[in-house]
Amino acid sequence: MSQDAPVPEESVTPTAEDARRRWRLVLGTEDGDGALDPRDQRLDAALTALYGPGGDGAARKGSLGASAPKVSRWLGDVREFFPAPVVQMVQRDAFERLGLRQMLLEPEFLAAVEADVHLIADLISLRSVMPEKTKETARQVVRKVVDELLARLEGQTAQAVRGALNRSQRTFRPRPGDIDWPRTIRANLRHWQAEHRTIVPEKLIGFGRASSRRRLDEVVLCVDQSGSMASSVVYASIFAAVLASIPAMRTKLAVFDTVVADLTDDLADPVDVLFGIQLGGGTDINQALAWCQANISDPSQTHLVLVTDLYEGGDAKAMLGRAAALVNSGVNLIVLLALNDDGRPSYDAGMAAAIADLGAPVFACTPDLFPEMMATALKRGDLNAWASSLGIAVSRGQN
Repeated sequence: MSQDAPVPEESVTPTAEDARRRWRLVLGTEDGDGALDPRDQRLDAALTALYGPGGDGAARKGSLGASAPKVSRWLGDVREFFPAPVVQMVQRDAFERLGLRQMLLEPEFLAAVEADVHLIADLISLRSVMPEKTKETARQVVRKVVDELLARLEGQTAQAVRGALNRSQRTFRPRPGDIDWPRTIRANLRHWQAEHRTIVPEKLIGFGRASSRRRLDEVVLCVDQSGSMASSVVYASIFAAVLASIPAMRTKLAVFDTVVADLTDDLADPVDVLFGIQLGGGTDINQALAWCQANISDPSQTHLVLVTDLYEGGDAKAMLGRAAALVNSGVNLIVLLALNDDGRPSYDAGMAAAIADLGAPVFACTPDLFPEMMATALKRGDLNAWASSLGIAVSRGQN
């Protein structure tokens, strides 16, 4: 079913003919038997190319071949028949089953692909081996996904963070971006206009702007860029760019494997940040925390968000010592085991418990919950209680 032709509610229950058609697609047809109309034959061919005989893990060459134009036509058929989430799932299956990862190096393929966070991670990891003719196309694909993510996440994040930074200060002459809408609505309920189904906000309540003398909160995002953290790196980079656009705070971004790269100067453009990432390699969390220690000037005003699965390849004992030193200095250390849509991270449970023993919250977070999580962190709220209230599994200490 094309995403441009949604099924009407009254047609959810299939007719007998719909049921026969679906069984024909499930069972497949012999060439030339005429059981499927031309459009369904294209749908059948698109799925057979990926899920046909030999597609269940047995060795096969794959009927898509090694032709970028042929793959592009196949992708076009898949996009026509299915909504975007299904297209993305089919693409990921194709990369794994048919070995199509090399097709990401072809601009024809990139122009036809349905991009998502996982594809962006693949493009980033292949950046160093891309031919020049492909790099600009890849950048356009990354830009499209980044713009979509910003449209989804930017407003929510900025509003939540601004509110958390200035919640203790109130003003009744706020700027538009500083209006506290929940409190304003409650204060003006008596001005409900039933005929217009709206509230007239005679009294505005907003967050006061931080005084120039006030010490600014600083957020440091330190992100594990090993291969297993690929989608988390993409989301963390987007959020870092959004936070950096808020003048009432300072934001730093560092990514690490066995070395640490400071990407703070690139935060004006999330695409530049993503193209500065080197996915893959080992993991030295101890070295990353050493970088944080050296670059935090005011621990009591700093919120350190460490995004990692905690599989330490360096000195684990030293890493725990540095984490303890950061917490004891007043740094608000938060460990996110993943920042992605999956919600089921693989991580070192023993290390997670050891860090939880230090008093730092340790859990996974989805992108949609990150703004609220960050607002709670900026208020120095109880993140363990916040996460538990939402059904998020929190790592518990051993002591």
